[in-house]
Amino acid sequence: MTKQHPLIVRALNNEVLERPPIWFMRQAGRYLPEYRAIRGDHTFLTMCHNPELAAEVTLQPLRRYPFDAGIVFSDILLPLESMGADLTYVPGTGPVIRNPVRTSADVGALKDFDPVRDLPSPMETIRLCKAETDVPILGFAGAPFTMACYLIEGQGSRNWPETKRMMFGQPQLFQTLLDRIADAVGDHLQAQIDAGAVGVQLFDTWAGVLSPEDFRRWALPASRRALSRVSGAPRLFFTKDSAPFLPWLKEVGADAYALDWRVDIGEARQVLGDVPVQGNLDPQALHAPEDEIRRRVRRIIESAGPKGHVFNLGHGITPDIDPEAVAAAVDEVHNWSWN
Repeated sequence: MTKQHPLIVRALNNEVLERPPIWFMRQAGRYLPEYRAIRGDHTFLTMCHNPELAAEVTLQPLRRYPFDAGIVFSDILLPLESMGADLTYVPGTGPVIRNPVRTSADVGALKDFDPVRDLPSPMETIRLCKAETDVPILGFAGAPFTMACYLIEGQGSRNWPETKRMMFGQPQLFQTLLDRIADAVGDHLQAQIDAGAVGVQLFDTWAGVLSPEDFRRWALPASRRALSRVSGAPRLFFTKDSAPFLPWLKEVGADAYALDWRVDIGEARQVLGDVPVQGNLDPQALHAPEDEIRRRVRRIIESAGPKGHVFNLGHGITPDIDPEAVAAAVDEVHNWSWN
């Protein structure tokens, strides 16, 4: 008998299922006391670069909850570090790149990126997890526009002025940078699939700061270029604030689309057509009473329908969430039956 694909793969292949699979963005992280115990002894980058520690953190939520997939513990900015970014994480600030890229010389100084040679830890983490669990493991990377934002700005921002200054004022240089990053993250995703990831997600976290015109001009083709280098497993694409971009989202060329909580998932499906979708509970809804969490879970499943739906949050889980709230959401998904 042919072995049946895991539920997450079947959903991403657009099958009709009895219930959707469930995993949460950032499910391996700071809301779990077992994560905080490890984090207290190690820096964030040490954990990312140590496959044994990263595998332990990846597996923690899978031991606590019956999630249908895990996602490798890593960080979107690690390929930039391998390309020459002086990356650190500052408490209260987040990621800081101390040598931001602002000029043609800066872009030219970026190193070529080979994920197997330059960043083997996520792939080794995936292999270690596969040896410990039968739960499928997903890989991920940051999308080119979002990666460029951090690389140019040097840290997080609300408006990304330096990024937009290059985008508007030096469009050829910005295009060159996006192309370099797109090839790097595409190869990074492929390496994770080769290591055993059953699917990969491309996170364009900050594309929502763009107008529809600029999304179509810059972020969309850059993500399409990255995903064109990836094969062998389903490819998910996610951007926050996706509502303005729904009419063009499929031009990214992904196999499935993750939606943030600001759009109705049923209405989004009507715009996107017959493609798998993922989402899209508001992460802050996990602060609600349990019966309200369960009601919202049911409503999203009903709106999404039985075909090609992966239940998830509309963005990553936040550190202030009670683990019992996660348990209630997971339980409600597992209790669902379309029959």
